[in-house]
Amino acid sequence: MRTLVTQARAIVVKIGTQTLTGPDKRLDPAFLRSIANQIAALLQRGVTVTLVSSGAIAAGLGELSLAKRPTDLAKLQAVAAVGQRRLMDAWAEAFAPHELTVGQILLTREDIDARKRFLNLRNTVHALHELGAVPIINENDTISTDEIVQISFGDNDILAAHVAAALRADLLVLLSNVDGVLDAAGQSVRTIEDPVEGAKLIRTDKSQLGTGGMDSKFAAAERVTGAGETLVVARGRDENVLVRLIDGEAIGTVFLPRKTSRASGRSRWIGAARPAGTVVVDDGAAKAIVGRNVSLLPAGVTAVRGEFEKGDVVAIETAAGEKIAHGLTNYAAADLESIRGQKTAAIRAALAERAYDEVVHRDNLVKLTR
Repeated sequence: MRTLVTQARAIVVKIGTQTLTGPDKRLDPAFLRSIANQIAALLQRGVTVTLVSSGAIAAGLGELSLAKRPTDLAKLQAVAAVGQRRLMDAWAEAFAPHELTVGQILLTREDIDARKRFLNLRNTVHALHELGAVPIINENDTISTDEIVQISFGDNDILAAHVAAALRADLLVLLSNVDGVLDAAGQSVRTIEDPVEGAKLIRTDKSQLGTGGMDSKFAAAERVTGAGETLVVARGRDENVLVRLIDGEAIGTVFLPRKTSRASGRSRWIGAARPAGTVVVDDGAAKAIVGRNVSLLPAGVTAVRGEFEKGDVVAIETAAGEKIAHGLTNYAAADLESIRGQKTAAIRAALAERAYDEVVHRDNLVKLTR
């Protein structure tokens, strides 16, 4: 299965804060040069590389001579504002010997939620590649509070998964400070076919500077492998790790695709966007959606939560609170509340021309579980 890695021609590489920093918890220029050397080598082979780089806050700590990470949100954002410039300077310096230019893209969660922005991300990255530049992506910590307080992307692992989805990349590589997923004995697990089962191996270690752990890497793996692509977790400080991976060496942990066909860009966005509200369904509807790939009908809806409009992305949940799918709703929340649990004839009598047979048509539904 390593051929899935060796055959990759479009990859996203994410590097975490602890991997980017040295013992002094400051950016390590020698390591950045090493990564730049490897990316330059891959580009020479015709492999396009998009880099998702953490480290803005760590870089800001160094620039401002702060001994530790502030706990106040405003100060964290200020540190990130200073550090993001330094982080990009450091990457520009690392790629300069290869005559490669870097392009900065800063994202917030809203850039993933909005379909137009999601597509613009893809177009911008592709344009940077065409111009011979290396795209470097980070969350915009200066205005986004979610990742800093550990609610949203999770140390950029989930952000990297969304970037890979937007680009339809063949491979996502998460470079960490451990040699892939470790089992209970501390040994590396080389291949994982099912992230849900593999999640039982999670060790909850986190770095002082970063915000994510192995749990966020499994969450990223769920998204990537569910779309039909491959994910690797590997030790970023291993010599020439990226080139060795593409050469097929058995290092790190490979998460294999869970689908034989790759998801469309539209389906990737539906699965990635934050839902505007929630539709709770009964057991029969839940089993039909998960097992038979059918549309959600009003008769199967038991509750409606949140305020949403027709065309919004909604979450579909069981009564037990398990999120089983995302979908584009044909009904606004108020209309759906008035017809939930009813049959088609009653719905048409109540809503007339606003009536639809399906709450979410199967073509607009993306399952999140199996």
